[in-house]
Amino acid sequence: MRRASGPPAAVPAPAAAAVLAALGCGVLLTGCGAPSGLGEGGPAPSATTEAQPKNLWPAWSPGSPAASDAAADPARQPAPDPLSGAPTVPPGGLAAMDQLDVLRADPRMARPAGRGAVDRPGTPGVRPAALHDLTGDRQPELISAVDLESGRMLLAVYTVREGQIVPVLHTSGLRPVVEAVGEDLVVRGPTADGGEQAVRYRWDGRRMVTASEVRSVRTTSPEPDAPTAPAPRTSSPGGTAPAPRTSSPEGPAPAPSTSPPRGPASAPSASTPGGPAPVRTTAPAAAPAAGPAGAP
Repeated sequence: MRRASGPPAAVPAPAAAAVLAALGCGVLLTGCGAPSGLGEGGPAPSATTEAQPKNLWPAWSPGSPAASDAAADPARQPAPDPLSGAPTVPPGGLAAMDQLDVLRADPRMARPAGRGAVDRPGTPGVRPAALHDLTGDRQPELISAVDLESGRMLLAVYTVREGQIVPVLHTSGLRPVVEAVGEDLVVRGPTADGGEQAVRYRWDGRRMVTASEVRSVRTTSPEPDAPTAPAPRTSSPGGTAPAPRTSSPEGPAPAPSTSPPRGPASAPSASTPGGPAPVRTTAPAAAPAAGPAGAP
């Protein structure tokens, strides 16, 4: 039977518009250049070297990396003012000054700094001064840390503005690791709830503010179940398991005789190693023929 032929079915207008739009997008995409984003013949972007963390007090840092308990946000603190009563900044800048003189002029650090300077970890006191450019003016800022008896560390950063010493960061943490990454300052250490936190501070033109804060929670994953040994087989596929064979010191035990009880069983023959002992059976002896009558 021949199928009737007729004019082709009309494509609805919305569907045709969608097909044309898809084809147009395909044409535009194919003209955008190489998959890498570079046009043919275009210059390759220059490679940049990422700044690596520089630990400011390696001897005071724990062996395992851990992040900072935390740090008050400088953005919520009042704008920093120069330290009143601070010594005059010499031509050599903060690098030419006594760190303790600067700390004593800071009301927030004067009392902790009374513990005096220390040159090795494990003793409360003022750590050796760290100098690093955090503002991008090629002049190093003074980074000071004071360890307390509780294990916490107080951190302060000072810069020079119009010849005056200005504190631009105050924070603290529980045995944190302090690193300079380029012009950023990173404070990492454990949190009170057992997690980890990393706070990155960056110069905003007036002070060091929080650029990023990453907090992680430590979770304990269940240990995988130990593999269990397969249970010993207690039965054979077709029935009960055979009893274990026992052997005497001289050799394997002979198998019991299967001869009928009417005649004496012959002694078993020696068995070959590795197999059951063969059994020899004997027929009952024939009775002697009767002699003539009257014979003795």
